[in-house]
Amino acid sequence: MTIALPSVRGQLTPNRPLSDLTWLRVGGPAEWLFQPADVQDLCDFLAGLDPAVPVFPMGVGSNLIVRDGGIRGVVIRLGRGFNGIAVEGGRVTAGAAALDAHVARKAAEAGVDLTFLRTIPGAVGGAVRMNAGCYGSYTADHFVQATAVLRDGTVRVFGRGEMGFAYRSSALPADAVVIEAVFEGARGDPAALQAKMDEQIAKRDASQPVRDRSAGSTFRNPAGFSSTGRADDVHDLKAWKLIDEAGLRGARRGGAQMSEKHPNFLINTGGASAADLEGLGEEVRKRVFQISGLTLEWEIMRVGETAPEADA
Repeated sequence: MTIALPSVRGQLTPNRPLSDLTWLRVGGPAEWLFQPADVQDLCDFLAGLDPAVPVFPMGVGSNLIVRDGGIRGVVIRLGRGFNGIAVEGGRVTAGAAALDAHVARKAAEAGVDLTFLRTIPGAVGGAVRMNAGCYGSYTADHFVQATAVLRDGTVRVFGRGEMGFAYRSSALPADAVVIEAVFEGARGDPAALQAKMDEQIAKRDASQPVRDRSAGSTFRNPAGFSSTGRADDVHDLKAWKLIDEAGLRGARRGGAQMSEKHPNFLINTGGASAADLEGLGEEVRKRVFQISGLTLEWEIMRVGETAPEADA
């Protein structure tokens, strides 16, 4: 089916390969890739686009497997013009394309503690959508509001109470494009905040395969249970430990491997397909369930269609 596209001031590219835009370096093409010039360009495009055409907002691809058959419809990727960072008092306003690490550093320089963002791979839009967190702090803990462009091209501001934040998730509409977020942090000494981030980086580098092609943690830590027996937001059970106990540290499928250094990191050792990576992940989930009775849930988002040969 031919898609009728509105005119834009930004860049529209047909059949754009997405593998070079994801950290795992796999995936087929986007039917169309749209990189808007500014917010108005994005609003006008979505308002004029046939509502039947699917839209997928894509960040920097740090937590994503794009399947080998690619993505139908329009992939929207924000770039320059959406990555500004401003600090006023204890509040930090950041564009959705601003890298989490850059936001943490800019905030620290101004004496605002958003240090939890320093070691989170990705950009602000993804952090908001997935309630990203690290070392016991989550996006929800510092979130004030987010501005998003909805599928019909209208702009809406979401307050904290409307976000439905939960562990590694939010209630943000799947096709809403976050364009900006506001965070609040405690005041602190810039030098002390920098030292805190340096310590976090050292801790991360010692335990995670930062030099390999990965997409961060592959599976969510299973939810714990409160004293009443109801599931809560305690995550004392660690996915990496369940994978390790199932004997899957270093497990391989094609060019995909569960890291020897940290078994909850799925890595592309070179030449892996999206099918290799997702297939290995599913093998891990099956084996962990057989051993522990627990079902691991994907933290990495998998999108798009499988390649025809994978379906044969």
